Amino acid sequence: MPRRTFLRGLGTLMALPPLESLAAPAGSGTAGAARPPTRMAFVYVPNGANMADWTPEATGTEFRLPYILEPFEPVRSDVLVLSGLTHDKGRPNGDGAGDHARASATFLTAVQARKTSGVDIRVGVSVDQVVAQKVGDQTPFRSLELGCDRGQSSGSCDSGYSCAYQFNISWRTPTAPMPPETHPRLAFERLFSSGDAAATPEERARRRARRQSILDFVMEDARPLESKLGRTDRRKLDEYLSSVRDLERRIEGSERLSAELPPDAFPKGTPPDYPTHIRLMYDLMLLAFQTDTTRIASFIVAHDGSNRPYPFLGVNDGHHDLSHHGHDEEKKRKIARINRFHSEQFAAFLQRLREVKEGEGSLLDHSMIVYGSGLADGNAHAHSDLPLLLCGGAGGSITTGRHLRVPKETPMANLFLEMMDRMGVRQDRFGDSTGRLSQLAG
Repeated sequence: MPRRTFLRGLGTLMALPPLESLAAPAGSGTAGAARPPTRMAFVYVPNGANMADWTPEATGTEFRLPYILEPFEPVRSDVLVLSGLTHDKGRPNGDGAGDHARASATFLTAVQARKTSGVDIRVGVSVDQVVAQKVGDQTPFRSLELGCDRGQSSGSCDSGYSCAYQFNISWRTPTAPMPPETHPRLAFERLFSSGDAAATPEERARRRARRQSILDFVMEDARPLESKLGRTDRRKLDEYLSSVRDLERRIEGSERLSAELPPDAFPKGTPPDYPTHIRLMYDLMLLAFQTDTTRIASFIVAHDGSNRPYPFLGVNDGHHDLSHHGHDEEKKRKIARINRFHSEQFAAFLQRLREVKEGEGSLLDHSMIVYGSGLADGNAHAHSDLPLLLCGGAGGSITTGRHLRVPKETPMANLFLEMMDRMGVRQDRFGDSTGRLSQLAG
């Protein structure tokens, strides 16, 4: 069997998760089941955090999760809380106001963004794209960029900074961002259709018009495959196909909630229900990792400076307005509730990654995912001691289940060098790095 297994159907190319039954037997002259690859992802949440409710008091393994981090209790053994990391290039450094734009632009580049609202934008290549350019050809997609806010690529968004800085964290070149896909349907179609050269727009439109599941077009290919699988792999395949069908149905359900679209139209908008939108994007990332469609992803849950209200939490004020709380305790409580909501969504994603068995461990065991913001206290526009988590074991090379405090002003770029090493990409410097964060291994 080929190293990578797919199911084919009309305009469809569905990648499958690794199946041990299809690995070449020992002595056959073909490599058997390989060690699961390491995945790398970055999840960005906006406007900093209420740090008093984020930062654990104790370091090491014996620490209590504060209010914002309490949702991670079921997966705390897979979480490394990082305190003390700084993005100096997010600070003004002579450029004046614009901290939200710089927070986003610097988050994965560790480079000072050129202050401009014109076309002469410039920041740096982001860490995810450095890795994607080196190892991305090992998967159908070099990287996956997701978001929940429709971005802008031009114009001024924050005190003279281009909107391109504020709505993008992934940069292919210093002047070319990688805009995130915000439509669950379009991301789903990309993952399961456009990988097949035979998939024409007409074929994909025909399948959508019939309102048939993508599985209807690949089951003919799946039936003879099942006969080659052992009991464990048959269960694994069934669970995976069930997950795909469930995700597809939930995307369709979210589309029907949009009153702006006729029921038979190809969706052009995003789900009107924000928690549903977030969950769908996380599940798309999970399937992309599970099938080894890509090993590199980023997700902007909301852009920095977002003034989205959260009425489903009882918070009707805008997020950005609340972040400038002026030390008002009620506003700080509302900020903490928003922060906790985002933690709940991410913690649920980690639990789903842990449930996917891979090799001797789980998908989470073979991943490393940074979660956090480019600002600490939003009221002060602080770029030091950022609220950050590093989740997953990266194949056993990261010691999680602890709170690690590094010396003040340690560049976040030092963390990126360590992560790049674990993806097989070795560099001496990245952004404003001063060394490597050797404490990741404990």
